Amino acid sequence: MIIGNLNVLPLAGLPPVLRQILDRPDCTLAALAARDDGRWQPQGCPWFCHIGPAQTQPQAERHTEYHYFYADIQVVLAGEETICAGMQSVAQPGDEERKPDLWIAAGAVHPVSITLKPGDFAVFLPEEPHQALCAVNAPMTVRKAVFKVPRALLEA
Repeated sequence: MIIGNLNVLPLAGLPPVLRQILDRPDCTLAALAARDDGRWQPQGCPWFCHIGPAQTQPQAERHTEYHYFYADIQVVLAGEETICAGMQSVAQPGDEERKPDLWIAAGAVHPVSITLKPGDFAVFLPEEPHQALCAVNAPMTVRKAVFKVPRALLEA
């Protein structure tokens, strides 16, 4: 997991390919917040982004997920959420693939948690377990941008 804020990108220590994405003028907090909900993929880019609202829940009600083929950059645009994460793969035979490259891990324990507010982001590399959308104090609607960056870009 890598954490940071869009307003101070140099402090995050991002790999160059991720820094290039978030450094784009159309990826500032103001630009992302002004964008319509839905999938956005700039022409010629291998990565894409989903923007929209989501509901936080108590941590006990949230699932743990991981991906094999994509890294996530999860950016909070409005509201706040806690994301819990692990530092080791939790993949097990029999994990549920809810949709393409969205694997759900049962019974994962997470030693790290961070609260994200507008402009804050967390990066989860392929196979890093994460439990997003955990309520901070009480459930609320947040608006997020979730970038999906192909693993191949990170390995180039």
